Parts: sequence; structure tokens; C-alpha cells
Amino acid sequence: MTTVLLSLGSNLQPQQHLHAAVEALRARFGAIAVSPAYRTAAVGFDGPDFLNNAVAIQTDLPLDALDAWLHALEDAHGRDRSGPRFSDRTLDLDVVFYGDLIVEGPGHLRIPRPELKHAFVLKPLADIAPTFIDPVSGLDLATLWRAHRQFGETFETMDLLPG
Repeated sequence: MTTVLLSLGSNLQPQQHLHAAVEALRARFGAIAVSPAYRTAAVGFDGPDFLNNAVAIQTDLPLDALDAWLHALEDAHGRDRSGPRFSDRTLDLDVVFYGDLIVEGPGHLRIPRPELKHAFVLKPLADIAPTFIDPVSGLDLATLWRAHRQFGETFETMDLLPG
């Protein structure tokens, strides 16, 4: 089994979509760790605030199969991929870490995800997996979070709600 860390985000009915995603992940993968959901401003475009959280799962699914399953879950929740890369979304599910694997293309899949540099990805991951080692830096997530420029800031948490 491989430890996989996921970043989840939504800015369209985010409390309902993230709740549904967490429930779908729990139904598929069993016991999972779930971080608080944090409200953050949209990055790269003007739009409603996002809710972002993180989930840790254990799986024997190969990375490609897991990525396809996550895309199907996004699609089932109305994810529109026809617009610009940075836009409103019902559900965004990204594999940030897949064990100690490092993937640098081809294609869109990069592991660890470059978005790890953003507080909205790193903080929730450090909440649920502080001792997880980033295979690129060799540092654990708690150390990476303590070194982040937004460490120490207060982040608003929101409850997830059934749809």
C-alpha cells in the first residue's frame, strides 16, 4: 500500500462539494485522514473564495488509475474543463504526493505537485501528515510549513456540509 496525499479545493458550493468528495474517498479507500477546510482567496483569477483541505489515503492503485478515478469524481461533480486553467471549479482533486515517487512529465501530471508552494496546499497537508517526507527536499511537511512565508498566519476554517 502506498501513502497518497491529496489536495482538494472548490469555490462553487465548496462546503457541499468537498463534503461529497471526502465521503466518496472514504467509501473507496476506507479509513482516511482529513484536514480542516480552510477558506482562501482565489489564485490566478478573480472569483469566489476557495475552500481547500487535504486527505491522506492508503492505496494499491497505480498512479495513473488513481488519477483517472479522481478525474471521474471531479467530472461527477460538474467539473468544467473547457475554461481557462485558473477558473471557478466545483471540485479540484490533485495528487500532491504518491509515496516517494517523483514524476516530471510528460503530460500534466507532476508529483510532487508544484502547488505545494502555496499555503492552501501545504498547511492542510502538514496538518494531517506532518512527518511525511517530501522526496524532493528531503524535509518533512511540518518543517516545510514552518519555513513557509505564511506560517503563523490565521486561516479561517469552515465546516463541510452534506449536499
